[in-house]
Amino acid sequence: MNYLKINQDLWDRKTDIHFDSDFYNVKAFKQGKDSLNQVELELLGDVRGKRMLHLQCHFGMDTISLARHGAMVTGIDLSGKAISRAKQLNGELGMSARFIQSDVYQLPEMLDQEFDIVFTSYGTIGWLPDMEKWAQVISRFLKPRGRFVMVEFHPVVWMFSYDFKKVEFDYLNTGPIVEVQEGTYADTNADIKGKSVCWNHGLGEVQNALIKSGLEITDVQEYDYSPYDCFQNTVEIETGKFQIEGLQGKLPMLFSLVAQKK
Repeated sequence: MNYLKINQDLWDRKTDIHFDSDFYNVKAFKQGKDSLNQVELELLGDVRGKRMLHLQCHFGMDTISLARHGAMVTGIDLSGKAISRAKQLNGELGMSARFIQSDVYQLPEMLDQEFDIVFTSYGTIGWLPDMEKWAQVISRFLKPRGRFVMVEFHPVVWMFSYDFKKVEFDYLNTGPIVEVQEGTYADTNADIKGKSVCWNHGLGEVQNALIKSGLEITDVQEYDYSPYDCFQNTVEIETGKFQIEGLQGKLPMLFSLVAQKK
């Protein structure tokens, strides 16, 4: 099973739908709206003049936001269509972000540079089968004392059925989850149907992979909300904070992690 081709095809098809969706609201972004959330902004701190690598950047809104904050940033993504859209958006806005089409694992063959910060966020690691290999790539691109910052949906969320009525999937990585998806989180009614291959990764698996790769974890946080209305049966508890109706405050929905290369 060629999971890379399956997922690349899916994300190539999703990109234009996402680009035109109210969910991403590219129009507001072009007018200056910051696509980054308070969680990652606080973890990243002042990025002015920092060399940053943004893994799995989709069509580059967060990457370009980082450039707006003064970072010298490179975004990478598996989808050629997403990278094409990212370059288009970057050019329209006159920004200096750089974009490369690459699978995370193949990036060392495409790029030879060290960065002050490697960053990844929201719905990324589930598309990768091997956390140790992922962590090695992060370590490879960090300069000594460089920081890795991630914000990701909590692995507990991925245990549930899509309607959050039952526990359907394993918490631990027990192998690939192969599904046929209809619609997309950015537009549930979108005329798109495609196969996907993903993996669940527990917090221990993620943290141990980073430790083994020579990173020192300095901060881990868990949050009981999502800043995105991208799940079924949500309720907005306050502006920009979504929980699952009936499970308000009972589920961790995000986690964040900061690590430093020794």
